[in-house]
Amino acid sequence: MARAFAKISFTPNVQAVQTEMGSRTAYRTAELGDTETVALSEFEQAFITERDSFYQATVSQSGWPYVQHRGGPAGFLKILDEQTIGYADFSGNRQYISVGNLRGDERVSLLLMDYPGRQRLKIWGRARVVNELSEPELLAKLEPTDFRGPVERGIVIRVEAFDWNCPKYITPRYSQREVEALLAQARQLEPVVNTTHVPAALGNGMLPLTISGIRQLTPRIRAYELRHADGESLPPHQAGAHLRVPITLPDGTLTSRAYSLTTVLNDPDCYRIAVLRVEDGDGGSLALHDGWQMGVRINVEAPENYFPLHDDDRPAVLIAGGIGITPIKAMAETLAARGTAFQLHYTGRAPQDMAFVKDLQRRFSHRCRFYFSQAQNPTRLDVSALLVNASTDTVIYVCGPTRLIDSVRQTARQLGIADERVQFESFI
Repeated sequence: MARAFAKISFTPNVQAVQTEMGSRTAYRTAELGDTETVALSEFEQAFITERDSFYQATVSQSGWPYVQHRGGPAGFLKILDEQTIGYADFSGNRQYISVGNLRGDERVSLLLMDYPGRQRLKIWGRARVVNELSEPELLAKLEPTDFRGPVERGIVIRVEAFDWNCPKYITPRYSQREVEALLAQARQLEPVVNTTHVPAALGNGMLPLTISGIRQLTPRIRAYELRHADGESLPPHQAGAHLRVPITLPDGTLTSRAYSLTTVLNDPDCYRIAVLRVEDGDGGSLALHDGWQMGVRINVEAPENYFPLHDDDRPAVLIAGGIGITPIKAMAETLAARGTAFQLHYTGRAPQDMAFVKDLQRRFSHRCRFYFSQAQNPTRLDVSALLVNASTDTVIYVCGPTRLIDSVRQTARQLGIADERVQFESFI
């Protein structure tokens, strides 16, 4: 939880209620130390620019709050820099309550909702009005290029704090555009029904599984849910475990690939894996993406674990690159459930190419940091700075490309970190 948010929100009256309700101790640490420089990361910026509406609160001269819904085309709330956002204010019912309130009190609070993803971002800031006479160039930056609504003014907000909310009571809702996209995706995943021949189950393991769910996480990463073919309970597994699954290559050859199980706690009777489609690889991921459909049956052995998570209370640093997030995600969930301290650092090309980014940000927002090498404003993981600040008992886990693993291991050795404190698993 950011100190800027805590220092704005946790007034003496709020602190008194926290004390009465028993939560004061848990929140007290959020207020300690100097207030940090508030900056919207690449993740917050992407989330903001994806919204097509938000709720804005202002304060009237009489002290009453006023909440207004603002809407427009996706991206109408614009990022001006990492501390400034703004939007074009379209002509409405001409009451001008929000604009009038800003003349007396520049403070605003915004609530941005992602109903399908069950996420909400709260922003506090100080707003000012801009118009065509005073700042025509700035107003032009705020105007959407493909929207015909009449713009009366611009609102520019200097962000002073933000915080991600708990998703517990957010009911998923979908716009017409989102429903159409889901239907199109479902049609792509519909199995081809062969009425003349039902193929036998793939593989010869002792554990029969059926593909019970398929979800497209990114344009190249697809998640699969696997349940016992006879409805029985599945053998338990721990974070870091993998499942070796059979795959039929285009030439008819039966092979197998190992994929990390991405979750441990949500549903003990369901195995979940995520598979990156690699166009120039050895063909295994392509065959899986093209051949696995709902209802396909496979026979496998129980999960194995060569990348286990420590079982004591030592803190952890989790580092993931690309599809290497799959075992790291399960580790983060396990550590959080134990109450063990951890940090998660996840690097990839851009948010839209990285699996589970929104889920991790929603669940572990204050323990995750994301790095985007090919985003508009690239951010890169500084392995040396990360490891030099780790405590002497911290266990380090890294999964991803060989280059990332080598960087972490070499840096750890240079810093005198024992090899047994650095655990790794390679994903090409």
